[in-house]
Amino acid sequence: MPKVIIGPATLAGVNGPYLDLLKNAGFDPVWPRRRAQMNEAELLELLAGVEASLAGSEPYTMRVLGAHPQLRVIARVGVGYDAVDLAAATKHGAAVTITPGTNQDAVAEHTLLLMLALAKNLVPQHNGTVAGNWPRQANLPLRGRTLGLAGIGRIGKAVAMRGAAFGMPLIAYDPMPDRDFAAKWNVRLVSWEELLTQSDYLSLHMPATAESRHMINRKALALMKPTAFLINTARGALVNEPDLVEALQNKRLAGAGLDVFEHEPPGDNPLLKLQNVVVTPHAAGVDLQSRDDMALSAAQAIVDLYQGKWPAEKVVNAAVKDVFRWKT
Repeated sequence: MPKVIIGPATLAGVNGPYLDLLKNAGFDPVWPRRRAQMNEAELLELLAGVEASLAGSEPYTMRVLGAHPQLRVIARVGVGYDAVDLAAATKHGAAVTITPGTNQDAVAEHTLLLMLALAKNLVPQHNGTVAGNWPRQANLPLRGRTLGLAGIGRIGKAVAMRGAAFGMPLIAYDPMPDRDFAAKWNVRLVSWEELLTQSDYLSLHMPATAESRHMINRKALALMKPTAFLINTARGALVNEPDLVEALQNKRLAGAGLDVFEHEPPGDNPLLKLQNVVVTPHAAGVDLQSRDDMALSAAQAIVDLYQGKWPAEKVVNAAVKDVFRWKT
């Protein structure tokens, strides 16, 4: 009976269709010892004898994959896969899959949460009221303010639709934009520089790649309005955090809403000490509905591969197909 680890902390102790699917296909589920994101050492130990992983954001490095060549599938519960060394996975014959179409609405709702929290000064007003004060003030609107989107894939599109409902003019930068969507939703496509200079709320929805790493840096921040807000529910690597801290401290930027950090958990990060920053713990993509949808989709990818099917729409290292084998 092949073993499958259930990596995401959000699935600890959670039964459901995903687990039934795996068990009915003959898999033996294994959980981490603690309800937290596993580090490399923990992953190295837990993967002994394991053939499939329902993966969270734990690091599938060259070292991990080299130590466990029996691992056939890394099925990410989500759409990002920057925690997986894709070249190493392909080298060792492991398929890496994602769950497209399962969490874009959760991320979009969370993006609006961060925007509203900043615009309406939510955290200071809450803390002040609880402390016995009555800190009433005129806050900022979303309506009429320009929402800039860095990337209009599934998540960027979901954010755009919600921004339109709030009466926000929409602009977007994307190297390969969906022009039909942009026309339908009145999204004006602009250059990267125009996106930076014109956005009142700039929301990041790009994958973490070598090209996109630190795309928000001192140069980019200098182009933004001092009244603008940066929202990041994508990946922490998109932002040069020291440059962002400097911009926020020097009032070169009004504020930031961050769900992701370059190192997670962020530890003693100076961003956590700033009053004009609202943070959440990489939770944007996981609500009860998206959690279950992502888990089921990832489990289905594992079962399909185990049964000799090839879920091409989910596999992100297509080159592994020629060498992929699962001895049952």
